[in-house]
Amino acid sequence: MENRRAKVELYEQIRREYEHGSGTIREVSRKLGVHRREVRKALSSAIPAARKVPEREHPKLAPAIPFINAILEADRKAPRKQRHTAHRIWMRMRREMPEVDVAGSTIRRYVRSRKAAMGLLGHEIFVPQSYLLGVEAQVDWYEGWVQFDGVSRKMYVFCMRSMASGGAFHRAYPHATQQAFLEAHELVFAFFSGVFSVLRYDNLKSAVKKILRGHQREETARFIGFRSHWGFASEFCTPGEGHEKGGVEGEGGQFRRNYLVPVPSVRHLEELNLLLLSGSIEEQSRGACGISGGIFGTNYASMGGVDAVIPVDVYVSGCPPRPQALLHGILLALGRIRQRAGSNPHR
Repeated sequence: MENRRAKVELYEQIRREYEHGSGTIREVSRKLGVHRREVRKALSSAIPAARKVPEREHPKLAPAIPFINAILEADRKAPRKQRHTAHRIWMRMRREMPEVDVAGSTIRRYVRSRKAAMGLLGHEIFVPQSYLLGVEAQVDWYEGWVQFDGVSRKMYVFCMRSMASGGAFHRAYPHATQQAFLEAHELVFAFFSGVFSVLRYDNLKSAVKKILRGHQREETARFIGFRSHWGFASEFCTPGEGHEKGGVEGEGGQFRRNYLVPVPSVRHLEELNLLLLSGSIEEQSRGACGISGGIFGTNYASMGGVDAVIPVDVYVSGCPPRPQALLHGILLALGRIRQRAGSNPHR
């Protein structure tokens, strides 16, 4: 963009010099140190012509192009939220076409250009946030299609996502009933080996009987008793404002794109939930967690988290942590140092 702006300014200078100065192409070329061909271009148009970028050949990608095009064409008929991403296509290529050695970045560029030509592109915006460990999780249902012995059925998947680590648990049910809702909570608590302090929901009927003023809700008696038994607090989003629990909204979308694409074919519900459980564990294994040791923290070959070896004063959320979380942790550590030294930070 800066180079194009500089060229526009050069063209303006050439045109001004030609009109009010030298008056000839040769003199303008000599005075400004540009080629006469460039002077002629500036005199013919004040705006530089767009640079022609030649189309590069893709000798490595060429064998995979029919495979990619077929997937994107088939996605037109697939459920909108279960279409392939570039990363998912690349993962399938590694499994189904191991002889084609193409980088993921090459696949992303081609898929983006192909989707633009097919009119399938969309735009997403994310706002980074940081959370304390074990404090908040977000809960939601999302839908996904599954083949049971060749018969396509819509399933309802319960998802709870830890906002600090990004780990999540997914479990499918034929219907999003209150019984399934509460049972999934207990399975999540066992999966994470603990209960979060705050759980954030939308206004689902399993928990909310009536929406009152502001954030006040008339909750169902069964949900109140369940919450009291497990000792967590509940918060509910403003109706129609899904971004207030954007973490679990995004989690459901990315999990569906990576583990329900292509549409899975299973024999029964238990097999489907084993697939979802393995995906939840696989997602947790991404990154390196020095606090808890991750999913391998209790493995015989691991010593667990660093807090089992040395004292830890500040825990930084995220796996890996975001820059904002690191800065927040540094400030907290400085505060602890000042407290121990007995100094006054305002002195």
